[in-house]
Amino acid sequence: MGTRSTSWKKRGWRWVVFAGSVFLGMLLMLALLQRKLIYVPDSRPVELSDALSVCELTEDVKLDVAPGVQLCGWHSRCSPQERASKRLVILFPGNAGNRLKRVSLLEQYHQLNCDTLIFDYRGYGGSAGSPAESDISDDSLKVWDFAIEKLGYQPSQIICSGQSLGGGVATRLAWELSQRKTPPAGLILTATFSSLADAASVHYPWLPVKALLVEKYPSAERIRNVDCPLLVIHGKQDRIVPFELGQRLFEAAPDQVQGIPKTFVELPQAGHNDILHVAAEDVLHAKRAFFQQLGDD
Repeated sequence: MGTRSTSWKKRGWRWVVFAGSVFLGMLLMLALLQRKLIYVPDSRPVELSDALSVCELTEDVKLDVAPGVQLCGWHSRCSPQERASKRLVILFPGNAGNRLKRVSLLEQYHQLNCDTLIFDYRGYGGSAGSPAESDISDDSLKVWDFAIEKLGYQPSQIICSGQSLGGGVATRLAWELSQRKTPPAGLILTATFSSLADAASVHYPWLPVKALLVEKYPSAERIRNVDCPLLVIHGKQDRIVPFELGQRLFEAAPDQVQGIPKTFVELPQAGHNDILHVAAEDVLHAKRAFFQQLGDD
């Protein structure tokens, strides 16, 4: 009996050691490969001719952000008439694909009489380098400066718009500009999170992701000090960035800025990647109302 008991104890310890090794291996994988899990770029160069619906109003633009690192992007006007728009929307996209996947967004902002500017992050759409939060954030400031110094827009004409991961980028940019006392005219966040750690915790609840993540995007902390009007849009059926995280981010923001109350738009039937397919008219209406609140420059 004693021998059999000892044998079971040994087997039990082996299973404990095995399970512990697997868990530690998962932690190591998350620590070492997290950027490959977070960023899913389509690195192929983008041809403007493929963006059929907007190509006649759009020009390729390049931006040198570091030695040997050049970003590729588009500046798209809402009208062929020079300087017809009084607004520019800088688009910060999600973590997958490249700018060619965002043509529908350009089309929608054209309907709202807004010019648009979008650069692919490092490693996306022909842009050089590899993506990382610190570099993307630094690059976003250079994109802002490019819009003002090269394209001739004023800060009061520029709206920052971020979708999913891009919401973290846009929020940080608006926060940094607010510290400089030159905030954008407005901030539009779609299907984004309170922090990347919060979003990761939903998908990996058994892992200590908050301790392991290098890329954090703590948007809820930063949005408290963003000094521009805010519009948040989120699909109720979102399974990638749950609806509750969008609410949490919204609740952390100031109730109003410049006399304009913050606005949250719930899309009951929309998920994460289908917003412009399921609720395009609702989104268009929400953005039009937001721009009307901002008034003319």
